[in-house]
Amino acid sequence: MAKIKLEYIWLDGYKPTQNLRSKTKVEEHENFQGTLEELGNWSFDGSSTQQASGGASDCLLVPVAIYPDPMRINGYLVMTEVMNADGTPHESNGRATIDDNDNDFWFGFEQEYFIMDKTTQLPLGFPVGGYPGPQGMYYCSVGGRNTHGRDFVEEHADLCIEAGLNFEGINQEVASGQWEFQLFAKGAKKAGDEIWIARYLLDRLTEKYGYYIEYHPKPVKGDWNGSGMHANFSNEVLRTCGSQAVYEEICEAFRPVAKEHIAVYGAYNDQRLTGLHETASINDFSYGVSDRGASIRIPIITVEKGWKGWLEDRRPASNGDPYKIAARIIKTVKPVSEKFK
Repeated sequence: MAKIKLEYIWLDGYKPTQNLRSKTKVEEHENFQGTLEELGNWSFDGSSTQQASGGASDCLLVPVAIYPDPMRINGYLVMTEVMNADGTPHESNGRATIDDNDNDFWFGFEQEYFIMDKTTQLPLGFPVGGYPGPQGMYYCSVGGRNTHGRDFVEEHADLCIEAGLNFEGINQEVASGQWEFQLFAKGAKKAGDEIWIARYLLDRLTEKYGYYIEYHPKPVKGDWNGSGMHANFSNEVLRTCGSQAVYEEICEAFRPVAKEHIAVYGAYNDQRLTGLHETASINDFSYGVSDRGASIRIPIITVEKGWKGWLEDRRPASNGDPYKIAARIIKTVKPVSEKFK
C-alpha cells in the first residue's frame, strides 16, 4: 500500500476576484492509477472562504480533473467544483455554467501576469523609488539588462509540462517583469481546468522564490501595458465554414451583449481597456483582421486558410475566470452557429 497525496484545489467565494484554495488529503492505495474514478468527494469550511455561513458551513468538493503533481512524490493535483451540501452547484461555481458537453468549443488562453518581488512589492526590474527604462525592449527580450525572472518562468513551464497540461509556450511581455504563458484544450471545461492548475503551480512556485504573482489587469499605472488573458476560441463552424460572411455574423453577435461579456471578463478591466496599449476601449466594440486594437481580432492565418480557423477575444483581463469567460463566449456564439450547421 502506498501513501498518495491528493491536493484538492478549488475557487473561493471572494468578490470581485476569486482566489485559489487547496488542502491535502492523504490516502492509502494498492495501485493508484491517477484517475477521477478513484477519487471521492471531500468537504471544507465554506464560512472561511465566503461560501457559507457558520451555522451551515459545509461545502462539497467534487473532483473534475486530476494531474500528476510534479513537486511531490506520489502527489496529484485535483481540480474540483464547489457544490452546496445538497449537491447543486454553488453560486461561485463558474464551471457549472459552461454549455459545452460535446467539447465542440476549443479554447486557447494567453495568460499574462506580473512577477512581483515580495520585499519591494514592485515588478521585477523596477527599482525602488523609480522606474526602469520605457517599454520597447522588454517584449521577447534576451539578456540580463531587459529580461527579469527567466529562471522562475522556465521552472513553471517545466512543472506544467510534467503535470501533463497542454502547455504551448511562454514569452516575456511588453512591460518589465511581465510574462505570458499559453494553454490550449479541446473543450471549454478542460481549458478552464488547465488554466487554473497552471495558475496554481505558478502561485505555489512563488513561495520558493520570494515572489508573488499580480493578476490585476493594470498593476502599474502610467505608460505601461496592462495584463490580459486573450481568449482564442473556435467551434466546428468557425473551423470549417470557409465564409467571411459567417465570421462577420458571429462577430456581430457580440456587439449587443458587449456589456454582459465585460461583466465576467475580470475586475478593474476599465483600467486596462482604454483604447491604448494594444486594447480597444471598454466602451466600444470592434473587430478586424489582424487588429490588436480591436475587441475581437480575426487572425490573419484564419483568413489565409480560407476563413477556416478561430477568433481571438482580446478583452478578458488577466484576473478573469476562464470558466466564466468561456461560458459567456459560448452563450453568444452557439445560437448563431446553429444556423450554419
